[in-house]
Amino acid sequence: MTNANLAIFENYNIRREYNDENEKWYFSVIDIIAALTSQKDYQTARKYWNKLKERLNKEGNESVTKCHQLKLMAADGKKYLTDVADAETLLRIIQSVPSKKAEPIKLWLAKVGYERMEEIADPERSLNRARENWKKYGRSEKWIEQRMRGQETRNKLTDYWSEHEIKEGKEYAILTNIIHQEWAEVSVKDHKKLKGLKTQNLRDHMSEAELLFTALAELSTRQIAESDNATGMVKNKAAGKKGGSIAKNARKELESKTGKNVVTGKNFLEKAKDKKELQ
Repeated sequence: MTNANLAIFENYNIRREYNDENEKWYFSVIDIIAALTSQKDYQTARKYWNKLKERLNKEGNESVTKCHQLKLMAADGKKYLTDVADAETLLRIIQSVPSKKAEPIKLWLAKVGYERMEEIADPERSLNRARENWKKYGRSEKWIEQRMRGQETRNKLTDYWSEHEIKEGKEYAILTNIIHQEWAEVSVKDHKKLKGLKTQNLRDHMSEAELLFTALAELSTRQIAESDNATGMVKNKAAGKKGGSIAKNARKELESKTGKNVVTGKNFLEKAKDKKELQ
């Protein structure tokens, strides 16, 4: 999932989709509920929302009828139909949830809606906001530069895929996992599990070394795909394995010299929590 499809409220990732036709953001209702109730477990937040929907329906509340469903990326890298709502509808839903975070989320919703208008006019604003968010949660300048360079490498790879018969969403996720499994010798899902992550973006919790080898694997994959003119899933899967293998060999060489594993369970969750407590 790209940064454009995620917004951050405190330490919660809120999935969203922008509708160009009506110029509105649509946010995952369950993600908003999770943030309101301080619930990190997705299934618990989903059950809360299901019960709330039943109550609102019985009360004749129009908010539920104004919710739609869109396919949003889940933690397992697959897209599922998910209840979404625009900011106006969410504000009504928020009023039905007893939470001290209600007012901050209202202000946040208004802010992200305005930010989208700014980013359309000037895409550099989006990069600057990402940088500020990473700084806010204690990332070093060196880490931020590595993260942004890695994202640029990732974007070039997905641009290639989109131009060579690869569909965004499920097929992107399959190829990404092939590359990751090859270089890290662990799947994206298991890497997240190792770090204790759930809905969080794995790359936002990688070390500098993990980011570097991810970028090397994706750079190698793109260059191999370009040289082979790889088109479609079969050929791009092969390019992904070759590109990931190059990064794996480099990773093993480094580990043999340092005696340290590149892939680790370290994350930024506690740092983010500590940073928030200090503010």
